[in-house]
Amino acid sequence: MQLNTISRRGLIAAGVAAALALAGCGEDKGSAPAAKKAELIPVGIVQLVEHDALDAATRGIVDALAARGFKDGVNIKLDIQNAQGDQSNLHNIANRFVSNKDKIIFAVATPAAQAVATVAKDTPIVGTAITDYVAAKLVKSNEKPGGNVTGVSDLGPIAAQFDLLMKLAPNAKTIGTIYNSSEINSAVQVEILKKAAAERGVEVLEATVSNVNDIQQAVASLKDKVQGLYLPTDNVIASAIPALAKVVNPAKIPTVAGEMGMTSAGCLGSISVDYYDIGKMTGELGADILEGKKKPADTPIQHVTTGTPVFNLKTAAAIGITIPEELKKGAKLFE
Repeated sequence: MQLNTISRRGLIAAGVAAALALAGCGEDKGSAPAAKKAELIPVGIVQLVEHDALDAATRGIVDALAARGFKDGVNIKLDIQNAQGDQSNLHNIANRFVSNKDKIIFAVATPAAQAVATVAKDTPIVGTAITDYVAAKLVKSNEKPGGNVTGVSDLGPIAAQFDLLMKLAPNAKTIGTIYNSSEINSAVQVEILKKAAAERGVEVLEATVSNVNDIQQAVASLKDKVQGLYLPTDNVIASAIPALAKVVNPAKIPTVAGEMGMTSAGCLGSISVDYYDIGKMTGELGADILEGKKKPADTPIQHVTTGTPVFNLKTAAAIGITIPEELKKGAKLFE
């Protein structure tokens, strides 16, 4: 009798325990709160102005971040802002990023990086489409930046670009260049151009602009004095190539530009860095910083080592120039 009583009590206890266990499982399934969604990491991108080169760089940044697992709306919150070439907009955007406590800021073009660097003293800043970080006073040296800024340079093969212009205008004794004198990147490129030209016995005449409204006057001041034109990767000039081409091309002046987007928009040719690739390099660098693998202070400025020949065949026809076949080999052609 005693054994039977114990057995019955054991069975009852086991049944109650099982029922409670089942009840507990049911409660977890039906009423337990869902796991809290991870907070998105705020990431800012500021682009100086809209034109092909800078647009491509920004796309490259976003694509490289995504490829590394940093996807907008998944684990990061991208705030992409375009300053439309306005300095006050740059200042406001920089303050916005600081107020939002962005974990990293990407700055596309020198004025954008300079504006952000004056405000965001403790936030990692990764620049792109910047020719000379030292001249722009963004870093102490290319090898060891020393602060919160690093990035990728867009300095192209200017001597090779000059040589290309001389092949397209072999009898040129004087060439012109137009640029925004307040943009340090452009001044640096023009100095390199002048050195290359001096070594080959060619004179360089300069015309400077402050905004797109000055471009036609600048072209008019040069067109009867030069046999070729070189345009650096200047943001004012790059944003107004179609308007410039309408004046230069009827004057039959071969124009070599600093990059591919300017060529596709109406210049004759270039040996160009690829701004999308530069943007991808920048995004990769930013991903390394987000992952804690690198710090801006110790990360050298990166440079592109190659350039691609590009030609606008429609422009060549308009100015009456035939691109030599040897130059077109391996080149990207716009028709």
